[in-house]
Amino acid sequence: MSETANEAVGEPLLEVRGLIKHFPLTQGVLVRRRVGAVQAVDGVSFDLRRGETLGMVGESGCGKSTVAKLLMHLEQPTGGRILYKGEDIAGLSGRALKSVRRNIQMVFQDPYTSLNPRMTVGDIIGEPFDIHPEVAPKGDRRRRVRELLDVVGLNPEYINRYPHQFSGGQRQRIGIARGLALRPEVIIADEPVSALDVSVQAQVVNLMERLQDEFGLAYLFIAHDLSVVRHISDRIAVMYLGRIVETGTDREIYEHPTHPYTQALLSAVPVPDPGARRRERIILAGDVPSPADPPSGCRFRTRCWKAQDLCAEVDPPLAVPVAFAKASGPAAHDSACHFAAEEPAASAA
Repeated sequence: MSETANEAVGEPLLEVRGLIKHFPLTQGVLVRRRVGAVQAVDGVSFDLRRGETLGMVGESGCGKSTVAKLLMHLEQPTGGRILYKGEDIAGLSGRALKSVRRNIQMVFQDPYTSLNPRMTVGDIIGEPFDIHPEVAPKGDRRRRVRELLDVVGLNPEYINRYPHQFSGGQRQRIGIARGLALRPEVIIADEPVSALDVSVQAQVVNLMERLQDEFGLAYLFIAHDLSVVRHISDRIAVMYLGRIVETGTDREIYEHPTHPYTQALLSAVPVPDPGARRRERIILAGDVPSPADPPSGCRFRTRCWKAQDLCAEVDPPLAVPVAFAKASGPAAHDSACHFAAEEPAASAA
């Protein structure tokens, strides 16, 4: 984790409030009529401050990548607000959107498909300068590209090589260099190490931490690998079926999880120390419900061993649970559960 992030104070760079994205479901051939919607993201809220890393975790299909696309304006939100330095950017277009995108960049999941195989590394990293020519004069761009290659740990002499001449880890470094080209304040990293070997993952994560300290970057780090997320994140948001169900610091989430879904996720994480206390493995019952027809009340109730009648009737808010309302320290963090507790009551098997 970045020491800078732990000292982050003041107004957030990025504020997300009640973000919603529903994809319509239609029927008919000649006349298309709407018959429902896939609730990919449904009321997500969080803040991101300068120099901070917010880790976003959850199983596949929970809406993490859709959140990333909404923040980058690659998808238009159905509802909610996205504030960058206090300005709502959800409805921007044209020059205004182009200006904001200069300060919010993205590192993609797959280093093999996110780089154009017909372009040299120099052209790939330098392309942002063509879109934002005010950042670097034409005569200075080649020097800037070589500097970026050096910053991410690649030989500047590789500037004329093509993507196929690099390994997966090197390609991801090229993607990071492209993201840094415009000196952004926020980088959205969507599963940036999931396609890499474990040893290479560590190199890329360490690189991102070093760059964060050097440039004061804020990261939204999206991943499903809980070990990687804990290593790099200052705060963590756990998503399930389009919503954040628990959020807190890395210590609060990993050492004092209160939501049953978070407890189930963490119970599956291998513990490398044989003498360390291990959580009882929790096997969740059933499958993840369809986001086109989520359960009433709490969305996790159909797989939760604590579920009661209240869970089907009332959607629990993301707030400090009543049991911990007067507590201070790790126990007092937001959790969307009516019966939140630090330890699971029983196995869900």
